[in-house]
Amino acid sequence: MPSHPNNIQTVNGYSKDAYTYYPVLIVGAGESGIALGCRLKEALGFDQFRIFERQAGIGGTWWSNQYPGVACDVYWTSLFPGGSEIVNYLHEVCQKYRIVDKIQLNTEVSEIRWLAEEELWEATLSHMATGTGDMSRRERDLLIDEKGRESVYLRQETVRARIVASCAGGLVEPNAWPSTIPGRNSFEGPVFHSARWDYNVDLNGKDVIVVGTGCSAGILLQHHAVFPLANLFIAQFVPLLTKEPYNANSVTQVMRSPPWVVPRLKPPFGKEKYEKYSPKIFSRVPGLARLFRLTCFIIGEIDWFTLFPNSPFGEKHRKKLEAKLIKHMKSTVPEKYHEILTPDYSVGCKRRVFDAFWLPCFNDPKVELTTKPITKVSPKSVTIGPGRTHPDPSDTNSKVSTNEETLPADVIILGNGFEIQNWLHPLKVRGKDGELLQDVWESRGGAQAYMGNAMDGFPNFFIIFGPNTATGHSSVILASENMVEYSLKFIKKILSGDVKTAEVKKESEIAWTQMVQERLQDTVFNMGGCQNWYRTADGWNSTGYPYVQTFSR
Repeated sequence: MPSHPNNIQTVNGYSKDAYTYYPVLIVGAGESGIALGCRLKEALGFDQFRIFERQAGIGGTWWSNQYPGVACDVYWTSLFPGGSEIVNYLHEVCQKYRIVDKIQLNTEVSEIRWLAEEELWEATLSHMATGTGDMSRRERDLLIDEKGRESVYLRQETVRARIVASCAGGLVEPNAWPSTIPGRNSFEGPVFHSARWDYNVDLNGKDVIVVGTGCSAGILLQHHAVFPLANLFIAQFVPLLTKEPYNANSVTQVMRSPPWVVPRLKPPFGKEKYEKYSPKIFSRVPGLARLFRLTCFIIGEIDWFTLFPNSPFGEKHRKKLEAKLIKHMKSTVPEKYHEILTPDYSVGCKRRVFDAFWLPCFNDPKVELTTKPITKVSPKSVTIGPGRTHPDPSDTNSKVSTNEETLPADVIILGNGFEIQNWLHPLKVRGKDGELLQDVWESRGGAQAYMGNAMDGFPNFFIIFGPNTATGHSSVILASENMVEYSLKFIKKILSGDVKTAEVKKESEIAWTQMVQERLQDTVFNMGGCQNWYRTADGWNSTGYPYVQTFSR
């Protein structure tokens, strides 16, 4: 059996079959990839690794999503610091642990293939023109059709690695234009997704149509957005669009179904005092910041037990919370929106929106909300209706209009989410039998992995923040850090030579997945009466983790 060194090196010199060998190859320079790189150095004292990132900058989701108002409840200089502060933090972490030189940008790992005899992964790297990795896949395809493949891909390289860790994020590849809406090509104005915000588009005096409702779309209507980790991306930008510096003439948001909207947490002692004094206090009082975060974590863990189980106890607490949230909504928005903002599913079934600005923005006469579907797009307008998506069109007691309307439109912004079920995209992974990991998943019912981290038939391959590791109540960062620590237990043994390869047993992977899917049936994710992005069309839940985060340690 081959013996592999623990240092990066070029193999076979100047020969045609020369390649670079990496002991550890990491896919993605987002939070998960950064965490793994830092912990390899900190915990194992190991720095012979390379992180390959398709995009032109470090930060993953936080690099790709730069729309107005993007923020998150990570409790730093404010309770909801903006995306630029988060990206800067990630850069500082890379500098602190001295891994900046380990990151190679504008490089896509397009495929990895297990070489059984060598007991190595062979990886195909696509070196890209700077910035093209920031585009969506469809945008790159259009560019290639127009200007040729060399406009995106400069060259390919084949390398080998002893260990591969996929840290590819899920909130990167935006969903396409909805196939149910005709007329896209006839529209004369700009169309873009919030995750690929086009700051070259002037919204001043324009009539804007926003398609989608959730965290990011709700943020655009305010100056400082709310972006809890529990509620990613669609309810953040709508409140900003009619204000400086955007000054849109009108904003119409097209919503399929309403989210449950929770009032945003207010900073202790008020926003101004918190932002002025908390960074100093937290940095000077030992343990205070950790205590504050621990308190938030415990509150979230309690939240799981009270809201997410599909049990009489959980239902009782959900009904109690739903009554409070409906009361809050009705006291905030005009009466004409009460019906369309009343969800018909249990709270927690979809990600909740923690908000301070989205609901109030509907008091702005320039902002409209509708559940009439877009049925046609014309050069300078969109048609909504006839019909509605919420409340149920068959509800004859509803006062919500179903009439057809034609609205002026200069710009269309998509806030319709991401290809979250397309796990590891665009990476193709071929295991011991040459079978694609995606094909294995399809044959077993859906995306899955033992502990969300490893698959049988794919030795020395680790997934950070893989299938069934996300919760609806706690931090994504904590989940990925848990996966990093779990992976290190095996990576350490491989690098030390204690074992050649590490691979989960097939029966263990299948048993784990069966347990997870059965447990999810007893949660509000599966039984809450909604259509969410946790589950595929056939009901397979490859996203949710059916326990509290404490158990994932």
